[in-house]
This record gives sequence, C-alpha cells and structure tokens, in this order.
Amino acid sequence: MLFTPVNHEGPVQNTKFFSRANFKLLTGIMHECKLPAHSHIFMEGESSDKLYFLYSGRVKITKSTENGKEFVLYVFREGDMFGHLDPFHDAKQSFSAKTTEDCVLGILHRTDLELLLWQHSQLSLEMMKWMGLMHRITQTKFRDLMLYGKPGALCSTLIRLANCYGVPQQGGSILINLKLTHSELADYIGSTRESVNRMLNDLKRKQVLAFPDGYIRIDDIGYLKDVCSCENCPVEICRI
Repeated sequence: MLFTPVNHEGPVQNTKFFSRANFKLLTGIMHECKLPAHSHIFMEGESSDKLYFLYSGRVKITKSTENGKEFVLYVFREGDMFGHLDPFHDAKQSFSAKTTEDCVLGILHRTDLELLLWQHSQLSLEMMKWMGLMHRITQTKFRDLMLYGKPGALCSTLIRLANCYGVPQQGGSILINLKLTHSELADYIGSTRESVNRMLNDLKRKQVLAFPDGYIRIDDIGYLKDVCSCENCPVEICRI
C-alpha cells in the first residue's frame, strides 16, 4: 500500500522528517496488517522488535500501574509511526498498544529495517530525528505531570487536544471536536474521574471552559498555558 500524506486540522504526522524517497524505502519493507477496533497490537513485556506505521485508524499507547490504572501516553493517527527498537540489545515492550477503531498498519521488522538503515545513511539520519521527536513528546508530557501536578497535566492535555482536534470559533474560542468522558481524560493524566470532574468544574466557573452538547470548548487558552507554564512547543511536539 502506498501512503499519501493527508491534511489534518492539527499537528503534522510524526513522519514529517522522512523525505519522500526515503519514506518510499520504508513502505517498501512494510507488511500490511488489518486490525479491528479494540485489538491489542502489543503488550507490556513482549519482545520489542518491530515498528508500526498507521495507514488508517487510531491507536493508543498505554502504561499500566501496579493497581491496574491505565495511563494513556500517546494517541496515534493516520500517517504516524510508533514503536520502540533498542539498537543495543533485544528489548521488551515498556508499554501496550491498542486500536481504538478499525486500523490498517504497516509493520517494519527490526532485521529488515537495520539492513535498510545500513544501506542508506540519509535514512539513518532521518530515523534519528524521528526518534528524537518521540523522546521530546514523552519528556514534555512527563514534565507537565511532574512539575505542575494534576491541574497542570490537565491543562496541558486540553492544549494538546486543541492542537489535534481544535476547531476555531467566533470570539477566539476553540472547540475540541472529539467527545471525551471524564474517565478518558483521567487516563491521560493518571488521575481519577472524580478529580478530573472537580478540575473541569473549577475551570468552567472561571469561564475558561464551556461544554456545549458534550464537547469541550476552550474560551481562555491563555489561562491553561499559564497553569502549565506552556513553553509554546511546536505542534508536532504539543500533541496528544
């Protein structure tokens, strides 16, 4: 399957660093796989010897705590690549990946990818840039959670959702065109539904947020940025 990049009203695909020619090399060694919604792609503890490219659909990457709480680290969309490969030894998966809707994946096996990188030095450089981008996304998410607590993590998550699914409204508001339950929002920040409910109500009282028809509308994104000390990262990093 030949992938043609699509235009999203949100962050660019995380494969932006790959040139057209080198991306064609990658698609040439991919094995296509179709999975229905709610399928597990890999689980924590399994061998980490593949990368995955998302032709269509949506995938969430999660980390489970000892008490069974699920923390959502990433949500990948069409045009994104995900997975973890350790260049020094056979690694195990640190996270789990699950489809949230019907997906078509391209699977890159480590042995095939290593040979390709050895043959094409420019592709190796672009792969390093992709890995660096993924590390920065992870670092910024943990920074928000560790330095600014649950309120900062929630405000950061709302900003990231606005970058991915935001639709500008009259008056400067931003409507997040994705319905999320309080439990789902709690999974993004490692909190409880009750805590998220209290924080959202507080933001509503301060006229920072509104909830028309079950959606979230951000009326004062500047307030959210102040709470999490937003560093105005590029949209390819500030994404959910």
